[in-house]
Parts: sequence; structure tokens; C-alpha cells
Amino acid sequence: MIMHEPYMQRCIQLAALGAGKVSPNPLVGAVLVYDQTIIGEGYHISYGGPHAEIHCIQSVSDANKHLIPLSVLYVSLEPCAHYGKTPPCTKRIIEEKIPQVVIGSMDPYPKVNGRGMSQLIDAGIEVYPGFLKKKCDEINKRFFCVQEKKRPYIILKWACTANHKMASAGKERLMISNTIAQRMVHKWRVEEDAIMVGTRTALLDNPKLNNRFFPGKAPIRLIPDRTLSLPSQLHIFDKQQRTIILNEKKNLTDDLLEYKQIKKEPHLFLQDLFTKCLEENIQSILVEGGATLINHFIKENAWDEMRVITNEKMIVQEGIEAPGIKGVLYNTEYIQSDRIEYYRNNPS
Repeated sequence: MIMHEPYMQRCIQLAALGAGKVSPNPLVGAVLVYDQTIIGEGYHISYGGPHAEIHCIQSVSDANKHLIPLSVLYVSLEPCAHYGKTPPCTKRIIEEKIPQVVIGSMDPYPKVNGRGMSQLIDAGIEVYPGFLKKKCDEINKRFFCVQEKKRPYIILKWACTANHKMASAGKERLMISNTIAQRMVHKWRVEEDAIMVGTRTALLDNPKLNNRFFPGKAPIRLIPDRTLSLPSQLHIFDKQQRTIILNEKKNLTDDLLEYKQIKKEPHLFLQDLFTKCLEENIQSILVEGGATLINHFIKENAWDEMRVITNEKMIVQEGIEAPGIKGVLYNTEYIQSDRIEYYRNNPS
């Protein structure tokens, strides 16, 4: 009896290696197995490059190529069935005469969405869909959110004191999380397409919103500034990474600094934001503050995760109250004096 689980687990491990590099495409891993031995493996390495299945097939050694038509292909996401930046993976699988394909998640993208599996079946290939589906769905939660909810995957992040203050009452910046937790936050930034803070946070904290403490690409900075009141000397205007200023007055591009016009009605802000993000292929946003902006996402129930860092030893008598926590707690970590809690939005 073939034990499928280790091979699909390996697909998931491989897929994760593409995090922060393939968006807006999904994360995908693939392994080719002959007689319970992996003879090839691959993952989607970069946007626009070959897909996981192609890398997997190409990785098979010359000595083992004759085994490809006798092997089982495991892939964490349904193989694509259309021409995009690359040819359809189903075509290559069929050409290689691979007899069996085990699939984790089905691809909700309209140009695939069952067509990949159908093409394989029509070619006489045995297809087994939905294996370790929950785990395969999880790794592509951002991609699935865009396809199904027509908006980016939203992660709300903030740090607060033990008595739930996230900022000081005055203009001075309150440093809450420790240096190790800060490095973790920069890792989170690398994993998402964009990072967002509110107008007040951009003005008072003057954040760089880059990834100084973790290797990888810098996220796109999203800043709402309706009246274009923020001073030009702020770090967000340094043109060191792509920055989009959402405003009511103009559309303009100046190197990496872009101004995109939004509607004047505040209640349409999130709708406008999501539309702009889909136009720009932004499929995930890490919202780092401040309280007003985060509470707006919460009020509209337009979020998917909360990540809350609490300094259990810090007390501030006067300050801005942290947002109320909602959702379902699914993980807790401790880094020195900081407790990090992870919540998912409860769909019910």
C-alpha cells in the first residue's frame, strides 16, 4: 500500500520555499515518486518562471528518466491547464506519460478550476484530488482569498502593553516589542505583498516600513493620505521601495512613488483599496497600525488574521487603547517578555 502523506507533506514543504517570491501566483510544490522513492522534486520559484511540475520533471536525473512513465506525481495544487506566462503543466504531464497524479488543492482560478484535472483524466491519467486538502489550502490562503473573496488577504498586526495600550498619549513613539520579536515582524513583511499604516502613524512614527532585519523583498507601502497633508521628508517618500499614496486629489507616478486617487466618501475606502490592490496584483496586506485604521478593518469584518504582540512586563498609564481582539486563537508564542497570539477571523 502506497503511503501518500509523506510525499504530499514534502510538496507542501517545497511550496513554502516560494513564499514572498511568486505572488500573485500560488505557492506550489511537486514530487515524482517511483516505487516509494522520490526521483524528482520542484517548486514554483519565481513569478513568471516555470511551475513546480516542470521543475520537478526537469530535476529527474538522466539515469532515472525512463522511470517517469512509471511514477506517481504529487502536486499541492491542481496543475494549470492554460497558456499564461508559461505553457500548461497538464500538457507536459501528458507528454511525459505520467500515469497517476495526486492533487492537494483544486485551483479556484477561473482558467483552471477543474480543467486541469479534467484534461488529465481525458488523457487516461488516474487522478486523486483532495489529498491533505486542508494543509494545501492553508499554504495558499492568500491566493484563495483573492480568487474567492475578490480582495487581498488582510493580516492585522499590532503590539501592545500588558494593560492593552498600543501607543503613548503624546507624540513620542512607544517601543513595545523586543528586538527578537521585531525581527519576526520583518519576516512577516517579506511574506506579504504590501504593508499599510494610517496617516497618523506615518506622521508621528515616521516608519520606514521595509525589511531591514530579514532578507527578502521589501513590501509595497500603502499609505492613505486623503488630502496629501503628509510632509515630504518622511521615510515613506524616500523612493527606496514602491509606495502607493491613496488620496482624493491626483493620479501620478514618480519613479517608485505613486499617487492613486480614491473616492471622497470615507465609507467607500476599503472598497476602493481592494479594487486598487486587485488592479496592482497585490494579494496580501500586513496592516501595522494605527488603532483607527485597524479598527476600521475590524468594524467592516474585512480581515483574515490578527497577530498581537503583548509585552507582558510593560505598563503605560496613559495611552491609546489597542483594538479589541476577535476571532479564533490558533497559536501562541513567547519571545522573552513578548507574547505573540495568532487569531483567525471566525467565518460564522
